[in-house]
Amino acid sequence: MAAERSVAEMRERVVLGEFGVRNVHTTDFPGNYPGYDDAWDPRRFEEEFRVDVVREEDGVLEFDMVGIDAAVANAFRRILLAEFQLKIKCSRNPEAARESSDPNELYFNHKVYSKHMTWVPLGNQADLFPDADFRPVHDDILIALLRPGQEIDVLMHCVKGVGKDHAKFSPVATASYRLLPDITLLQPVEDEAAETLQKCFSPGVIEIQNVKGKKVARVANARLDTFSREVFRHEGLKNLVRLARVRNHYIFTVESTGILPPDVLVTEAIKILMGKCQRFLNELDTVPME
Repeated sequence: MAAERSVAEMRERVVLGEFGVRNVHTTDFPGNYPGYDDAWDPRRFEEEFRVDVVREEDGVLEFDMVGIDAAVANAFRRILLAEFQLKIKCSRNPEAARESSDPNELYFNHKVYSKHMTWVPLGNQADLFPDADFRPVHDDILIALLRPGQEIDVLMHCVKGVGKDHAKFSPVATASYRLLPDITLLQPVEDEAAETLQKCFSPGVIEIQNVKGKKVARVANARLDTFSREVFRHEGLKNLVRLARVRNHYIFTVESTGILPPDVLVTEAIKILMGKCQRFLNELDTVPME
Protein backbone atom coordinates (compact mmCIF):
# COMPACT_ATOMS: atom_id res chain seq x y z
CA MET A 1 0.00 0.00 0.00
CA ALA A 2 2.84 2.35 0.87
CA ALA A 3 4.50 1.54 -2.46
CA GLU A 4 1.29 2.42 -4.31
CA ARG A 5 1.10 5.77 -2.52
CA SER A 6 4.74 6.44 -3.38
CA VAL A 7 4.16 5.71 -7.07
CA ALA A 8 1.03 7.87 -7.09
CA GLU A 9 2.99 10.73 -5.54
CA MET A 10 5.77 10.44 -8.14
CA ARG A 11 3.23 10.44 -10.95
CA GLU A 12 0.92 13.18 -9.71
CA ARG A 13 2.78 15.52 -7.34
CA VAL A 14 5.85 17.76 -7.47
CA VAL A 15 6.95 17.77 -3.82
CA LEU A 16 8.68 20.79 -2.26
CA GLY A 17 11.14 19.84 0.46
CA GLU A 18 13.25 21.92 2.80
CA PHE A 19 16.34 21.78 0.58
CA GLY A 20 15.03 20.77 -2.82
CA VAL A 21 12.15 19.76 -5.07
CA ARG A 22 11.30 16.13 -5.87
CA ASN A 23 9.49 14.54 -8.82
CA VAL A 24 10.21 17.44 -11.14
CA HIS A 25 10.49 15.39 -14.33
CA THR A 26 7.52 13.79 -16.03
CA THR A 27 7.68 10.02 -15.64
CA ASP A 28 4.27 8.83 -16.82
CA PHE A 29 5.47 7.45 -20.15
CA PRO A 30 4.60 3.93 -21.38
CA GLY A 31 6.36 1.10 -19.54
CA ASN A 32 7.84 3.18 -16.74
CA TYR A 33 5.48 1.90 -14.02
CA PRO A 34 4.33 -1.75 -13.92
CA GLY A 35 0.56 -1.98 -13.86
CA TYR A 36 -0.02 1.50 -15.31
CA ASP A 37 -1.12 2.00 -18.89
CA ASP A 38 0.45 5.34 -19.80
CA ALA A 39 0.12 4.95 -23.55
CA TRP A 40 -1.41 8.02 -25.22
CA ASP A 41 -5.18 7.61 -25.47
CA PRO A 42 -7.09 10.44 -27.22
CA ARG A 43 -10.40 9.34 -25.69
CA ARG A 44 -8.99 9.31 -22.16
CA PHE A 45 -7.38 12.72 -22.74
CA GLU A 46 -10.70 14.12 -23.93
CA GLU A 47 -12.44 12.80 -20.82
CA GLU A 48 -9.84 14.07 -18.32
CA PHE A 49 -8.87 17.41 -19.87
CA ARG A 50 -10.84 20.47 -18.79
CA VAL A 51 -10.61 24.27 -18.59
CA ASP A 52 -12.17 26.10 -15.64
CA VAL A 53 -12.49 29.90 -15.75
CA VAL A 54 -11.78 31.23 -12.24
CA ARG A 55 -11.72 35.01 -12.67
CA GLU A 56 -12.32 37.54 -15.45
CA GLU A 57 -12.13 41.24 -14.61
CA ASP A 58 -10.44 44.48 -15.73
CA GLY A 59 -8.54 42.94 -18.62
CA VAL A 60 -7.34 39.93 -16.59
CA LEU A 61 -8.40 36.32 -17.13
CA GLU A 62 -7.46 33.53 -14.71
CA PHE A 63 -8.32 29.97 -15.63
CA ASP A 64 -7.26 26.42 -14.80
CA MET A 65 -6.08 24.00 -17.46
CA VAL A 66 -6.23 20.48 -16.02
CA GLY A 67 -4.99 17.24 -17.52
CA ILE A 68 -2.07 18.37 -19.71
CA ASP A 69 1.72 18.09 -19.68
CA ALA A 70 4.13 20.96 -19.06
CA ALA A 71 5.22 21.03 -22.72
CA VAL A 72 1.68 21.77 -23.91
CA ALA A 73 1.10 24.37 -21.19
CA ASN A 74 4.31 26.19 -22.09
CA ALA A 75 3.55 26.10 -25.81
CA PHE A 76 0.20 27.70 -25.08
CA ARG A 77 1.83 30.44 -22.97
CA ARG A 78 4.39 31.23 -25.68
CA ILE A 79 1.63 31.76 -28.30
CA LEU A 80 0.07 34.33 -26.03
CA LEU A 81 3.24 35.96 -25.60
CA ALA A 82 -3.54 52.38 -40.23
CA GLU A 83 -2.52 55.86 -40.32
CA PHE A 84 -3.06 58.52 -37.65
CA GLN A 85 -2.67 62.28 -37.59
CA LEU A 86 -1.75 64.50 -34.66
CA LYS A 87 -1.96 68.25 -35.12
CA ILE A 88 -2.28 70.53 -32.12
CA LYS A 89 -1.11 74.04 -31.23
CA CYS A 90 -0.77 75.70 -27.84
CA SER A 91 -2.14 79.22 -27.39
CA ARG A 92 -2.84 81.65 -24.56
CA ASN A 93 -6.23 81.94 -22.93
CA PRO A 94 -7.22 85.62 -23.28
CA GLU A 95 -9.80 85.26 -20.52
CA ALA A 96 -7.37 83.89 -17.92
CA ALA A 97 -6.97 85.92 -14.71
CA ARG A 98 -3.81 88.02 -14.60
CA GLU A 99 -2.78 86.73 -11.19
CA SER A 100 -3.24 83.09 -12.24
CA SER A 101 -0.18 80.86 -12.50
CA ASP A 102 -2.05 77.67 -13.34
CA PRO A 103 -1.10 76.41 -16.83
CA ASN A 104 -4.54 74.84 -17.14
CA GLU A 105 -6.04 78.35 -16.96
CA LEU A 106 -3.35 80.25 -18.83
CA TYR A 107 -3.10 78.07 -21.96
CA PHE A 108 -5.20 76.16 -24.43
CA ASN A 109 -3.97 72.72 -25.58
CA HIS A 110 -0.81 72.86 -23.51
CA LYS A 111 -1.15 69.14 -22.74
CA VAL A 112 -1.08 66.77 -25.69
CA TYR A 113 -2.84 63.46 -24.98
CA SER A 114 -3.30 60.28 -26.95
CA LYS A 115 -6.95 61.28 -27.48
CA HIS A 116 -5.75 64.01 -29.87
CA MET A 117 -4.61 61.35 -32.35
CA THR A 118 -7.24 60.98 -35.08
CA TRP A 119 -7.63 58.29 -37.73
CA VAL A 120 -7.25 59.41 -41.35
CA PRO A 121 -9.05 57.01 -43.76
CA LEU A 122 -7.02 56.23 -46.89
CA GLY A 123 -8.58 55.29 -50.22
CA ASN A 124 -11.85 53.46 -49.62
CA GLN A 125 -11.15 52.69 -45.95
CA ALA A 126 -14.03 54.94 -44.90
CA ASP A 127 -16.39 52.73 -46.95
CA LEU A 128 -14.83 49.49 -45.74
CA PHE A 129 -14.98 50.55 -42.08
CA PRO A 130 -17.96 52.93 -41.82
CA ASP A 131 -18.41 52.36 -38.08
CA ALA A 132 -14.73 51.98 -37.22
CA ASP A 133 -13.33 53.78 -34.20
CA PHE A 134 -9.61 53.29 -34.63
CA ARG A 135 -7.91 54.99 -31.71
CA PRO A 136 -5.44 54.41 -28.86
CA VAL A 137 -6.71 52.08 -26.17
CA HIS A 138 -6.30 54.77 -23.50
CA ASP A 139 -7.19 58.41 -24.16
CA ASP A 140 -5.35 59.94 -21.20
CA ILE A 141 -1.72 59.11 -22.11
CA LEU A 142 0.29 62.34 -21.88
CA ILE A 143 2.47 62.78 -24.98
CA ALA A 144 3.93 66.28 -24.57
CA LEU A 145 3.68 69.62 -22.73
CA LEU A 146 3.54 72.74 -24.91
CA ARG A 147 3.76 76.49 -24.43
CA PRO A 148 2.28 79.29 -26.59
CA GLY A 149 3.79 79.27 -30.07
CA GLN A 150 4.72 75.57 -29.93
CA GLU A 151 2.90 73.15 -32.20
CA ILE A 152 2.94 69.45 -33.04
CA ASP A 153 2.06 68.42 -36.59
CA VAL A 154 2.87 64.78 -37.29
CA LEU A 155 1.59 62.00 -39.54
CA MET A 156 1.85 58.50 -38.05
CA HIS A 157 1.55 55.14 -39.74
CA CYS A 158 -0.04 52.27 -37.85
CA VAL A 159 1.43 48.89 -38.76
CA LYS A 160 -0.14 45.57 -37.88
CA GLY A 161 2.31 42.90 -36.76
CA VAL A 162 2.71 39.88 -34.51
CA GLY A 163 4.35 39.58 -31.12
CA LYS A 164 7.09 37.22 -32.30
CA ASP A 165 8.45 40.03 -34.52
CA HIS A 166 8.46 42.66 -31.76
CA ALA A 167 6.91 42.98 -28.31
CA LYS A 168 5.14 46.21 -29.29
CA PHE A 169 2.81 44.20 -31.53
CA SER A 170 1.70 41.83 -28.77
CA PRO A 171 -1.82 42.44 -27.36
CA VAL A 172 -0.84 40.40 -24.28
CA ALA A 173 0.64 42.27 -21.32
CA THR A 174 1.47 39.20 -19.21
CA ALA A 175 0.77 35.50 -19.70
CA SER A 176 1.91 33.16 -16.94
CA TYR A 177 1.05 29.83 -15.39
CA ARG A 178 1.82 27.94 -12.20
CA LEU A 179 1.02 24.50 -10.85
CA LEU A 180 -1.84 24.19 -8.38
CA PRO A 181 -0.47 24.13 -4.78
CA ASP A 182 -1.29 21.07 -2.68
CA ILE A 183 -0.79 21.38 1.10
CA THR A 184 -1.34 18.39 3.40
CA LEU A 185 -1.21 18.39 7.21
CA LEU A 186 0.36 15.07 8.21
CA GLN A 187 -0.63 15.44 11.87
CA PRO A 188 -3.10 17.62 13.81
CA VAL A 189 -1.68 21.08 14.56
CA GLU A 190 -3.23 22.75 17.59
CA ASP A 191 -3.21 25.89 19.75
CA GLU A 192 -0.03 28.01 19.55
CA ALA A 193 1.47 25.80 16.85
CA ALA A 194 -1.67 26.31 14.76
CA GLU A 195 -1.30 30.09 14.97
CA THR A 196 2.37 29.87 14.01
CA LEU A 197 1.50 27.60 11.09
CA GLN A 198 -1.10 30.07 9.85
CA LYS A 199 1.52 32.84 9.72
CA CYS A 200 3.83 30.67 7.59
CA PHE A 201 1.45 30.79 4.62
CA SER A 202 -0.29 33.43 2.55
CA PRO A 203 -3.51 34.92 4.01
CA GLY A 204 -6.48 32.61 3.57
CA VAL A 205 -4.48 29.40 3.13
CA ILE A 206 -4.64 28.09 6.72
CA GLU A 207 -7.80 28.43 8.77
CA ILE A 208 -8.04 27.96 12.54
CA GLN A 209 -11.13 26.24 13.90
CA ASN A 210 -12.34 25.79 17.45
CA VAL A 211 -12.68 22.06 18.11
CA LYS A 212 -13.66 21.05 21.64
CA GLY A 213 -12.03 24.13 23.09
CA LYS A 214 -8.80 23.77 21.10
CA LYS A 215 -7.52 25.80 18.18
CA VAL A 216 -7.01 23.39 15.31
CA ALA A 217 -5.42 24.31 11.98
CA ARG A 218 -6.86 23.16 8.65
CA VAL A 219 -6.03 23.87 5.01
CA ALA A 220 -8.74 26.23 3.77
CA ASN A 221 -7.50 27.26 0.31
CA ALA A 222 -4.09 26.01 -0.83
CA ARG A 223 -4.54 27.79 -4.17
CA LEU A 224 -3.73 31.15 -2.55
CA ASP A 225 -0.24 30.16 -1.39
CA THR A 226 2.97 31.28 -3.09
CA PHE A 227 5.10 28.51 -1.49
CA SER A 228 7.68 30.60 0.33
CA ARG A 229 8.46 27.44 2.36
CA GLU A 230 8.60 29.54 5.52
CA VAL A 231 7.23 26.55 7.44
CA PHE A 232 10.56 24.71 7.03
CA ARG A 233 12.25 27.29 9.24
CA HIS A 234 10.27 26.02 12.24
CA GLU A 235 11.64 22.78 13.71
CA GLY A 236 8.35 21.90 15.36
CA LEU A 237 6.31 22.31 12.17
CA LYS A 238 8.42 21.28 9.19
CA ASN A 239 7.71 17.56 9.64
CA LEU A 240 3.96 18.11 10.06
CA VAL A 241 3.31 19.52 6.59
CA ARG A 242 3.77 18.24 3.05
CA LEU A 243 4.05 20.85 0.31
CA ALA A 244 3.45 19.75 -3.26
CA ARG A 245 2.07 20.87 -6.58
CA VAL A 246 -0.42 18.97 -8.73
CA ARG A 247 1.59 17.95 -11.79
CA ASN A 248 -1.12 18.30 -14.45
CA HIS A 249 -3.15 21.21 -13.02
CA TYR A 250 -2.04 24.59 -14.41
CA ILE A 251 -3.31 27.96 -13.23
CA PHE A 252 -3.08 30.45 -16.11
CA THR A 253 -3.27 34.23 -15.78
CA VAL A 254 -3.59 36.31 -18.94
CA GLU A 255 -3.54 40.13 -18.85
CA SER A 256 -4.50 42.18 -21.89
CA THR A 257 -3.04 45.53 -22.96
CA GLY A 258 -6.62 46.56 -23.69
CA ILE A 259 -6.61 46.02 -27.44
CA LEU A 260 -8.47 42.71 -27.16
CA PRO A 261 -10.32 41.17 -24.19
CA PRO A 262 -8.33 38.38 -22.49
CA ASP A 263 -10.93 35.74 -23.37
CA VAL A 264 -10.51 36.60 -27.06
CA LEU A 265 -6.72 36.35 -26.71
CA VAL A 266 -7.02 32.87 -25.17
CA THR A 267 -9.42 31.75 -27.90
CA GLU A 268 -7.07 32.99 -30.64
CA ALA A 269 -4.11 31.27 -28.95
CA ILE A 270 -6.01 27.99 -28.96
CA LYS A 271 -6.71 28.39 -32.68
CA ILE A 272 -3.01 29.00 -33.37
CA LEU A 273 -2.00 25.92 -31.37
CA MET A 274 -4.58 23.83 -33.24
CA GLY A 275 -3.21 25.15 -36.53
CA LYS A 276 0.35 24.17 -35.57
CA CYS A 277 -0.82 20.67 -34.63
CA GLN A 278 -2.64 20.34 -37.95
CA ARG A 279 0.45 21.43 -39.90
CA PHE A 280 2.50 18.83 -38.04
CA LEU A 281 -0.03 16.12 -38.92
CA ASN A 282 0.02 17.24 -42.55
CA GLU A 283 3.82 16.97 -42.57
CA LEU A 284 3.59 13.42 -41.23
CA ASP A 285 1.18 12.51 -44.02
CA THR A 286 3.61 13.79 -46.66
CA VAL A 287 6.62 11.84 -45.34
CA PRO A 288 7.37 8.97 -47.77
CA MET A 289 7.05 5.55 -46.15
CA GLU A 290 9.64 2.91 -47.00
